[in-house]
Amino acid sequence: MKFLLLTFVGVVHLLSLSSGKTICKNDISQRSFQEIKEEIASYGDVAKAIINLAVYGKAQNRSYERLALLVDTVGPRPSGSKSLEKAIQIMHQNLQEDGLENVHLEPVKIPHWERGEESAVMLEPRIHKMAILGLGSSIGTPPEGITAEVLVVTSFEELQRRAPEARGKIVVYNQPYVNYSKTVQYRVQGSVEAAKVGAVASLIRSVASFSIYSPHTGIQEYQDGVPKIPTACITVEDAEMMSRMASRGNRIVIQLKMGAKNYPDADSFNTVAEIVGSKYPEQVVLVSGHLDSWDVGQGAMDDGGGAFISWEALSLIKDLGLRPKRTLRLVLWTAEEQGGIGAFQYYQLHKANISNYSLVMESDLGTFLPSGLQFTGSEKARTIVEEVMSLLQPVNITQVFRAGEGTDINFWIQAGVPGAVYS
Repeated sequence: MKFLLLTFVGVVHLLSLSSGKTICKNDISQRSFQEIKEEIASYGDVAKAIINLAVYGKAQNRSYERLALLVDTVGPRPSGSKSLEKAIQIMHQNLQEDGLENVHLEPVKIPHWERGEESAVMLEPRIHKMAILGLGSSIGTPPEGITAEVLVVTSFEELQRRAPEARGKIVVYNQPYVNYSKTVQYRVQGSVEAAKVGAVASLIRSVASFSIYSPHTGIQEYQDGVPKIPTACITVEDAEMMSRMASRGNRIVIQLKMGAKNYPDADSFNTVAEIVGSKYPEQVVLVSGHLDSWDVGQGAMDDGGGAFISWEALSLIKDLGLRPKRTLRLVLWTAEEQGGIGAFQYYQLHKANISNYSLVMESDLGTFLPSGLQFTGSEKARTIVEEVMSLLQPVNITQVFRAGEGTDINFWIQAGVPGAVYS
């Protein structure tokens, strides 16, 4: 994945990639496609040098070792926590020691939520202690908990049809997993929809394609004018079990206890470093990942891997003595898990200079075997990107997919800046 990122950003300074308007000041629209294609091809040796350094040279496994050191040292990095701020300070120092340019911290305000102690016990039709994880920003229950009968539904539509049954109950969503983008709406909106019909709490089947009795966490969102109710994720297994029980006509009763609390917003930072462009230093190609994580894991995959391969992009270019025409800017976001809070504040701070942003990129899909690049931009730009990706033939990562979108870069994409996600 880092090979793809590096080669792409190493040559992207050639391109005018606007999805609807000219982003770069030096418009290359008058150049023929053949001229652009030939110039891209001339970067073949540069691409091979990047690949050789990353795969066979001294940089082999470097990003993994850097990441392991951080997550082993700091551990989980939830928004608003001291551990997140410790990680940010460590990364600030690391980027300075790496010899990158304009390393600095940009202050932002971020949410601070803590889950506290939590439990869920089925009392009827039998005693069963359930594994749960409260969802980010959820309120807690009273100290004695909430004990109520359960209503199991498989969709928001079923909930609406059975709205009269929901009042005073705990709504359990056993929605089928379709894909992440479609199914995650139950995690994000489940508590609000349940509260609208009078439920006292909601439990959501974890948004996962498979389970080993492992509940997932994530952000959920309340809505103004709708009562706030406690909400948590349960395992796929327990959601399916309660669905079977309900289909047999069993009465299900759960006692839910959650010590979750929301605190005042905390101070934090987006972490920034650059390789300044040689010809158009005011123009920016942005690469990024987020440093925060949830509290129940080290965040090595979500999104330590994405953050560290983005840092590796700059390291490899620096090690090879390359200097892109445009400034290559690394941003390590804070509070992505709370809905891209750090990235939104970065956008608000820098959007006045949007005409100087050539491309925004993010890695937050997991660091798996790379297959290509997801890209959002004009068809002309896509054709150019396909030529750029052909430079990655030595590692067989040449595909260009659609929907190059991500939580932290969507603000820019919606404003017309081309976007890409490494997949």
